[in-house]
Amino acid sequence: MKKDTHTDGYLHILKYISLFGGVQGLNVLIGVVRNKFVAILLGPQGVGLISLFNSTTKLIGDSTNFGLPMSAVRNISEDYDRQDKEKLTEDIALVRSWSLLTALLGLLACIVFSPLLSRYTFSWDGHTLHFIFLSPCVSLAALSGGELAILKGVRRLRSLASVSVYNVLGALVLTVPLYYFFGNAAIVPSLVLMALVQMVLTAMVSCRLYPFRVSFRRPFLAKGWGMIRLGTAFVLAGILGSGADFIIRSYLNNVADIEAVGFYNAAFMMTMVYSGMVFSAMETDYFPRLSGASSLNFTFNQIVNRQIEVTLLIISPLLTLFLLFLPQLTVSLYSGKFLPALSMAQVLVLAMYVRAIRLPVEYIPLAKGDSRSYLLLESLYDVCLAALVIVGFRQWGVFGAGAGVAAAGIFSFVFVYVYARFHYGYRQSSSVLRCAAVQLSIGFFVFLCVRSDSGWLRWGLAAALCVVSMMVSFRVLKSKTGLWNVLISRLKNKFIRHAKD
Repeated sequence: MKKDTHTDGYLHILKYISLFGGVQGLNVLIGVVRNKFVAILLGPQGVGLISLFNSTTKLIGDSTNFGLPMSAVRNISEDYDRQDKEKLTEDIALVRSWSLLTALLGLLACIVFSPLLSRYTFSWDGHTLHFIFLSPCVSLAALSGGELAILKGVRRLRSLASVSVYNVLGALVLTVPLYYFFGNAAIVPSLVLMALVQMVLTAMVSCRLYPFRVSFRRPFLAKGWGMIRLGTAFVLAGILGSGADFIIRSYLNNVADIEAVGFYNAAFMMTMVYSGMVFSAMETDYFPRLSGASSLNFTFNQIVNRQIEVTLLIISPLLTLFLLFLPQLTVSLYSGKFLPALSMAQVLVLAMYVRAIRLPVEYIPLAKGDSRSYLLLESLYDVCLAALVIVGFRQWGVFGAGAGVAAAGIFSFVFVYVYARFHYGYRQSSSVLRCAAVQLSIGFFVFLCVRSDSGWLRWGLAAALCVVSMMVSFRVLKSKTGLWNVLISRLKNKFIRHAKD
């Protein structure tokens, strides 16, 4: 019986990583096509401009949404689990009322601070009007965040997947023609259009399930203070994260040029964002399971260690292949003009190994309800990130910026693990240590091979190491999940049903 539980735990993690990672992968494929068109039509300068506008509006949004997109999920989910329909309807109306208020606040903040945003984002002060026109992006994102929180809380995962796919498709179909005909002049309108599409698609699904109702009476709004307080840590962490990103991109733009921002953004997108599809199960599956076991020390440690192990086993072979074919992917995803970003992207791939080990542990403070610890750890990471990227870029250019991101990840890894060990009693299992040692070593040697000028090292030894990484992951997953037996059993059942028909 114990063995079955052990196997089911690993299978459960594998199933949900595959499910949400698959949906994210489809979005990435559609996004790749769009990014390719954008890179060809606008070039590094246009990509850098989009990056600066997005990071700035995200900073304003994170500063004014009171953390509702995250904190509201918990309230709605509790009502849904208790099957309290009356309370659920009330809380949904409460979320929508507060979302409208935060949307208005974000709109006004973007307009009021547009001169400052223009002055400190760009080396020349000529984008105030652009930021005023981008203010609807902030308000639309706040409204979308509230509706997405509702769908997450009531476990409409299939609807969430559909919305995300249609949203990316809409961005492809609607914005690429604008860039083709109007070039850089279409950047601001296209960003507003994309935000509008996401809000409309999300609201159509959520309002079909729960009709739109709001109230701005003071006693009613006062019931939402619990969500606002809970979201404060998320808001502050979001401000720090967006602020660090804002500082980095503004520094690159002012010290170098807009093309440097484009290279940084391209390398960041290819690694941090695209590989993030493997981490997509964290918020939807892993976090609720971890929260439910927060008072059971052994089970709690077991859940964290299994999540680290399965995540690392899945992502490691993908990262080795990514390293091997990164030059071709850079040209395919963007264009030959973006090859200067290659060295930074290669270093960032190594940082993904560290992130796979660190991220499950970072959820421990949230699962324990320790918002102060979460904010402390996030603050340390954001400060290290901004400082190390700037120092790295000053010393070694774009490659140095990637080295700065990787170094910040390593420092954060040390902070998080030491804090979790002494504050929560978290202990790594020997299985996690073995898995990390093997896969990290393989990844590092692949990195050295692809950086070499020798053809046989780059294509011979590196390709062999990719195969070794895949074999190691498959063998461990097979032994711990009974994956092969499950697949054979399902094939037999399908064959028997087909024979009966």
